[in-house]
Amino acid sequence: MAIAWVFPGQGSQKLGMADPVLSLSGASQRFTIASELLGRDLLAICQGNSGGGSGPEDLNDTRNTQPALFVVESLLVDNLIEQGRDAALVAGHSLGELVALYAAGVFDLETGLKLMQTRSELMAAAGGGAMTAVIGFDRSQLEALVNDTEGVSIANDNSDAQVVISGQPDAVQSVSETLTCKRAIPLAVSGAFHSPFMAEAAEAFATTLDDVSFRDARIPVLSNSDPSGCSDAALLKQRLKQQMTTGVRWRETMASMAEHGIDTLVEIGPGNVLSGLAKRSMNGVTTAQIASSGDLGQ
Repeated sequence: MAIAWVFPGQGSQKLGMADPVLSLSGASQRFTIASELLGRDLLAICQGNSGGGSGPEDLNDTRNTQPALFVVESLLVDNLIEQGRDAALVAGHSLGELVALYAAGVFDLETGLKLMQTRSELMAAAGGGAMTAVIGFDRSQLEALVNDTEGVSIANDNSDAQVVISGQPDAVQSVSETLTCKRAIPLAVSGAFHSPFMAEAAEAFATTLDDVSFRDARIPVLSNSDPSGCSDAALLKQRLKQQMTTGVRWRETMASMAEHGIDTLVEIGPGNVLSGLAKRSMNGVTTAQIASSGDLGQ
């Protein structure tokens, strides 16, 4: 059995997602460390008790979403490793790539939290764009429309049947309305993530990465910008620098996992979006979700 660990990104968050991991080893300390770094109570935000808004608004703020998912997913990773469980490959969707790098031993917890704080703040500040998910489409038509329309690009190539386009609001709307597809769903985001419009944020994040030491990965990582397996520290850092502007090549990531003989995909974190994509795209794959202490047998 060849196992891949995959880590979901923004959009998988939900109120209460921290509660099922609070009994895990190190949970309280990790939320405290993250809260002190951010200057706000991250656990209260995850529980909807922050007082800053009603319902999930605070959690859905990119500046909170990304650190919160990192804390929850990294806790699950650490407890899996403590149990002696491991993977042959790791990959993460968007911010999940940083959790994958952490799981592969490329950097430590403190580094991961600081990188996530910087990344989330830069992305939250890069406003003004739009993103729309399109489902059930003709790929050749989509690619032609994107190529012919200035100001729009494919941000998340999730599967043969699902992509997210990103860019200037008018350009995104034009493509989604012209494209023949089953559904076009505008996303509630603050910017044109994973597109050339993130160039300034990506440059600032690259400068931050230049000051961070990466170690060679103990297991291969499939990056969003290049889904070929890699363990080299310098190359993994370069791929991460490219991620904000080149998009998420998840369709190719799943194909790469299949080529590596992965037959079991374990989604670590809230939700089952990546598991669902795998079931529809990877023949014969077995999927599992780990989102709580109960899923770990604790």
